[in-house]
This record gives sequence, C-alpha cells and structure tokens, in this order.
Amino acid sequence: MGLVIRFVIIAFIIYLFYRGIRYLFDPKRKLDDAYEEERYYFYDDVRNVRKNFFITYKGAMFEGEKYLGTTETSFDVVSIFVWVKNEAKLQGFTKDDFYFLQSEILSNYPTAKISWKNPIEKLMN
Repeated sequence: MGLVIRFVIIAFIIYLFYRGIRYLFDPKRKLDDAYEEERYYFYDDVRNVRKNFFITYKGAMFEGEKYLGTTETSFDVVSIFVWVKNEAKLQGFTKDDFYFLQSEILSNYPTAKISWKNPIEKLMN
C-alpha cells in the first residue's frame, strides 16, 4: 500500500512539473504578458490558415484574418484583413507604427495584400 501511495505522489509531482513547463512556454500567455507590458509580440499559427493571428504593440491588440488563395506557383495566404480590438488604444500611433506592423506581417506572409479596418485605413490612405 505504501508503494502505491509513493507512486501516486511521484506521478502527481511529475504532472505538476509538466503543467508548469507548458504554462511557461504557452504562446498565448506570452501574448497576454506582452499586451500588459505594452511590448511587441506576434502570435500566429502559420500552419493553420483558419486561425487568426494577434499582434500586440504599444498597448494595442490587433487581430488579423488570413485568406487563402492562389499565387503564380502555389496556394498561399494572399489577403489579410487587420483591425484593432480597442480603437481608444490607437492614440499616439503614427503611420510609421503601421508600416512596422505591415512589414512584420509581410515577413510571415510575403504574397499577402494587407487591408486595414477603419480608422486605420483612413490614416494609411
């Protein structure tokens, strides 16, 4: 009986260690931390076109929707629609900030055309 209890305790400790490691390396947690600290972070599953990506930058959270299409040689993400979660967080942003975000998105999806939702679209035109 004592041996079974020891095995259960050891298994529980290993499970807690495993959960702790997973928590530390969870990209969604890193995104939330970057958002709170107003840092840049790009959260995306590039292998899954159906999942939207998220970018946090200077305290604002952006979401991007990817659309698959054809290029001259392959199927790829050809269109991306980006919007901000809270428009009030855009205060102080400049065109250069959006050019930076655009270059970061294009580094992952070089064939994509990026469209911004209002009010960002008005600033970029």
